[in-house]
Amino acid sequence: MSTLKGKTLFITGASRGIGLAIAKRAARDGANIVIAAKTSAPHPKLPGTIYSAAEEIEKEGGKALPLMVDIRQEEQIHDAVKQAVERFGGIDICVNNASAISLTGTLQTPMKKFDLMFGVNVRGTYATTQACLPELLKAKNPHVLTLSPPLSMKTKWFQGHVAYTMAKYGMSMCVLGMAEEFRENGVAFNALWPRTTIATAAVNMLGGQEMMDASRTPDIMADAAYAILTRDSRACTGNFFIDDEVLREAGVTDFDQYLVKPGTQPLPDFFID
Repeated sequence: MSTLKGKTLFITGASRGIGLAIAKRAARDGANIVIAAKTSAPHPKLPGTIYSAAEEIEKEGGKALPLMVDIRQEEQIHDAVKQAVERFGGIDICVNNASAISLTGTLQTPMKKFDLMFGVNVRGTYATTQACLPELLKAKNPHVLTLSPPLSMKTKWFQGHVAYTMAKYGMSMCVLGMAEEFRENGVAFNALWPRTTIATAAVNMLGGQEMMDASRTPDIMADAAYAILTRDSRACTGNFFIDDEVLREAGVTDFDQYLVKPGTQPLPDFFID
């Protein structure tokens, strides 16, 4: 595989940030993008809606299907999959991008926040993958890509935000288990995680403009995702990829192009030594 032309990608949380960047990169090949996200009306604090994302995707040369989906609601996921199949004839790729974050300690994490992270990150990833699988099993070169970190049992990745780490590792455990479960079926399951912080609304919320300026752009994740999704699914599964490692393997040498602020040293992200 060297192109995503004509492929249909079902991407959760694709109205902004990394999800939208992955969608736009695929759109340049002429891919079909199902935007499965919650934001149908402008948000007071967050940029983009499913409809503005659809416009951006189509400007890049892709076809877009914007669908309002809360991945905590399985009936909404199944309805979106049904609409995707009716519109594009099937699903080739599932990208589990949607995620909730709260970097709070045990006493500072209300159960409402705990339930949100587990509902979106773990249950949402599992439910979305499960709903897409019947179509993926029929596809040529099917991929599931989940934006989650490599698994590590070092205590430093748990202390300070136990609930968030468990929720993100739950996504990674889906990759670990499903890669083996569907290996013989030829469906690839891989995880992708950034080496550094990425300039998204979540990072802006956590660290403001200072952290944004010391980040890389979502384009690095989009280019890395593209490099994975164009590989042979039978030969590429069960991996926990890091964005710049994927791109180095693909021949990329200029990583300054991804800096928000040229000349800065980007901040390291969580979960990577």
